[in-house]
Amino acid sequence: MSLVNLLDPSQRVSFLEAVQLGLGRNQGLFFFDLAAPWPQLDLDQLLAMPFAQRSGHILAALTDNEISPTRMSELTEQAFNFPAPVVPISATVSCLELFHGPTLAFKDFGARFMALALAAAQRTAAQQASPPATTIVTATSGDTGAAVAAAFYRQPNVNVVVLYPEGKVSPLQAKLFTTLNDNVQSIAINGDFDQCQALVKQLFNDPEAATQLQLNSANSINISRLFAQVCYYFEAWAQLPQAQREHTVICVPSGNFGNVCAALIALQLGLPVKRVIAATNSNDTVPRYLQNQQWQPQPTQATLSNAMDISAPNNWPRVEALLNHNPQLRNKFSAVAISEADTIKATQALHQQGYLSEPHAAVAWAALQQTQQPEEHGLIIGTAHPAKFAERVEHLIKAPVELPAALQQVLEKPELNLRMNADYQQLKAHLLKQSQNKG
Repeated sequence: MSLVNLLDPSQRVSFLEAVQLGLGRNQGLFFFDLAAPWPQLDLDQLLAMPFAQRSGHILAALTDNEISPTRMSELTEQAFNFPAPVVPISATVSCLELFHGPTLAFKDFGARFMALALAAAQRTAAQQASPPATTIVTATSGDTGAAVAAAFYRQPNVNVVVLYPEGKVSPLQAKLFTTLNDNVQSIAINGDFDQCQALVKQLFNDPEAATQLQLNSANSINISRLFAQVCYYFEAWAQLPQAQREHTVICVPSGNFGNVCAALIALQLGLPVKRVIAATNSNDTVPRYLQNQQWQPQPTQATLSNAMDISAPNNWPRVEALLNHNPQLRNKFSAVAISEADTIKATQALHQQGYLSEPHAAVAWAALQQTQQPEEHGLIIGTAHPAKFAERVEHLIKAPVELPAALQQVLEKPELNLRMNADYQQLKAHLLKQSQNKG
């Protein structure tokens, strides 16, 4: 399956080319050629495999065997070397915990796979003797920055720039990427995530910056991250009891809509999920759009679930393309917005049931409670470790949250970030100067 630019279908690329480019012409997202046949997977055979091996076969199929299943499985053995357990919350609800990686968030799956895929692309492509360093620029509302920084930290010939909205990322989230230095630079932007994301898009749309910096992006706009996320939905299915599978509803806390897009790709590949719910916070552009067909992003609101404080989700064009292609998927998809008051109640209710959660998964649980039918089993997606939001969780549940070792280690480290207004020319000048100094 070749990949096409959703804004310029004349641009067709291979998977490894898409990994290197990040964005297509006119800031278009690369996605499947939906007119082409989809891979045919043997679900029973896949479910019998270990997680990493299964993931290698799925990714090889998604990339049209551009990387062989054997080699892809070797990559996923390296990238996915931590568990993704399905943990029961109650008799009718479970949580797929995706926060057992090095930066305690689901972004570890995509970022670590992207780092290996980019290295493979650089080896495969015809390179000059001393190729210029790639500059990966990513915007983060919380977890992406840490996962990308960790995945590419001290990787040769790669520089990482993380833009994040100052004061709108939890202190412990920020510590994981603002304390690294070396080839990782963090820039606190005086604005919100949508402004950070707009700055990244402006860089990609600027030929001078894109060429001189050899730009790439590790946001979920990079297709490698999105593909990696498909794999853990199959892993969840393998862990669910057989009797629950056909009645399972997946509820995904959604900000940039990459994670829920990956769930829909899993369904398109044959995973027999009953329904998929995208749960948003007060930044409810998609739920409103599905109701009135009017795309009307509003000013971003700061919430307890800060990683989802996004009014213009980057991955929505991919989701919509998939839904328009497959009416059966559209019938299985819905979106629900959850208020701050309900987020608080959900976090507290989960704790009272004996499950320590945090606001993002709580949003998913609250959305599930609104729509779950008696015969259904709900699977919410746990996207980040509760300790990454220790202050706000402790305030809500009136109990201490123990910090895992990964957070203990960065707690006392000084932050090394720059501060900057949401000014494109200032950002561009800084990055070009920095690149010249390194050259």
